[in-house]
Amino acid sequence: MPVPLTDPALIDRFAAITGVQNALTAQSDIAPHLIEQRGLYKGESPLVLRPANTEEVAAILRLANETNTAVVPQGGNTGLVGGQSPLPGKGEIVLSLTRLNKIRSIDTVGQTMIAEAGVVLERAQQAASEAGLLFPLSLGSEGSCQIGGNLSSNAGGTAVLAYGNMRQLCLGIEAVLPDGEIWHGLRALKKDNTGYDLRDLFIGAEGTLGIITAAVLKLFPAPAGHETIYAGVDSPETALKLFRMAQDYCGPSLTGFELMPRIGVEFTTRHIEGVRDPLAEPHPWYVLIDISSGQSQEAAREMLEGLFIAADEKGYIRDAAAAETEGQRKDFWKLRESMSWAQKPEGGSIKHDVSVPVAQVPEFLALADAAVMKAMPDARIVAFGHMGDGNIHYNISQPLGADTHAFLARWKEMNEIVHAIVLKLNGSISAEHGIGQLKRDELAAIRSPVEMALMHRIKHAFDPNGIMNPGKVLASR
Repeated sequence: MPVPLTDPALIDRFAAITGVQNALTAQSDIAPHLIEQRGLYKGESPLVLRPANTEEVAAILRLANETNTAVVPQGGNTGLVGGQSPLPGKGEIVLSLTRLNKIRSIDTVGQTMIAEAGVVLERAQQAASEAGLLFPLSLGSEGSCQIGGNLSSNAGGTAVLAYGNMRQLCLGIEAVLPDGEIWHGLRALKKDNTGYDLRDLFIGAEGTLGIITAAVLKLFPAPAGHETIYAGVDSPETALKLFRMAQDYCGPSLTGFELMPRIGVEFTTRHIEGVRDPLAEPHPWYVLIDISSGQSQEAAREMLEGLFIAADEKGYIRDAAAAETEGQRKDFWKLRESMSWAQKPEGGSIKHDVSVPVAQVPEFLALADAAVMKAMPDARIVAFGHMGDGNIHYNISQPLGADTHAFLARWKEMNEIVHAIVLKLNGSISAEHGIGQLKRDELAAIRSPVEMALMHRIKHAFDPNGIMNPGKVLASR
C-alpha cells in the first residue's frame, strides 16, 4: 500500500528529478491542482511535479515505486469525475504533464500526428489544420484539456458520430509503467495484429495503470465544404426521425447531431455572453446538425438543402436557420458547448453522463423525466447531448428558490433513479467522462464479479504496489 509522502528528504529527491523550479511545495502554488471545476472534490498534496520529458516521468515513477509513494497524473484538470484529484490525507504526488507539450511530428501522407500528453487539444487541432488536415476531437474544454487526459478518459465529444472517440483516434502510445519502465509503442500502423492490444488498456484507464506521455493520433482530410443547421423540433421522437433521415441523406458526411431542450437554450442565452437563439420563436427541442463534404462547399450546401426539403415535407422541422458564415457556425456551436457552464448560475446541478442505444434515446428521456419529477416535482431537467451516438448529459438543476446544499445532498438518490433506467435500457452510466472517484463504487455494483475480478487482476499485474492514482476507477484491495 502507498505510504504518505511526509519525509522532507524524500520530497527533495523527487524535486531533484524535475529541478526545484518545477517542484511545487508551497500550498498557494499547489492549490490550483487540488480543486476540480465542479467543486465536488478538494484534494491534498505535499508536492506537484512538472516533468519536462518522458525520461523525467520515468525517473519519478521509479522512485515512487521504490518508496511506495502514490502518484496522481494530471493534465488540464478539466475532468468531471475526480479522477485527476489527489485524495485528502494520503500524501500523494500530483504529476502535472503540462510541460510535455511538444508536437513531435506530422505525417501528411500517413495522416498522423505524434503529440505529447501535455499538448492542449486546441493546439493539436490547429497544428493539423496548418498541415491541411483535421484532428476531429472537439470538446467544450478544448482550450484547456490535454491530449493525455483525453486519452486517459477516452474522450468523446461532438464528432464521435463520424470519427469515433479517442480510442478510435489513436494508433499508438508511449507510456511509462509504474516501475519506471518506458513502453515505446508509438506505432503509426493502421493494421497490427501482433498480440494483445496494450494500447487499449491504457486508453480509458484514467492513469491507474501507468502514464501516457505521447500518442500517435489519426488525422483526416480537412472538409472541402461545411454546413451547420440549427432547427426547432417538437420532441425527441421527432429528432430521432430527423436523425435517421439525415443518415440516409448524408451518410458519412453527417458529422454531428446534437439534441438540446428549450430550458437549456434559455439558460445559455441568459448567462453566456454573446450567445443568442438563432430562431425567432421558442420550440420545445432543438437539434444542431453538422454536414461535412470532402468534395466542395456546393456539395455540402446541396446535401443540406435536400435534407431540409425532405424533413420539411415530413413535418419534422418547425423552423430552422443555416449558418451562412463561419462566424455563425461557431455561434451555433457555442450555444451547444456552453450549455453545461450555463447551468452553474442557476444553482446546484446534479449531473449524469450516460448513453443508451440511439433508438432508445426518446424512451430514456421519457422514463427518466417521469421518475425524476416524481421524486422531485419542481426539478428543472436539462437533458442534452450527442443524440447521434446515444450520449445524453442528463442534468438536473435545482428547483427555483431551493436550498443548494439540501438539493445536492440528494445527488446519490437522483443518480440511482436515473442510472436504474439507463441500465434497464442496456446503457452505460459513464459515456465519456470516466469513472474516477464519482462512480467508482457504482461501477463495482453494476459490473459482474467476473468483470471486476479481471479489472483488479489487470491493475495488480501492472501496478502491484498500487501507487498509480489509487482509489480511482477501482477501490483498493
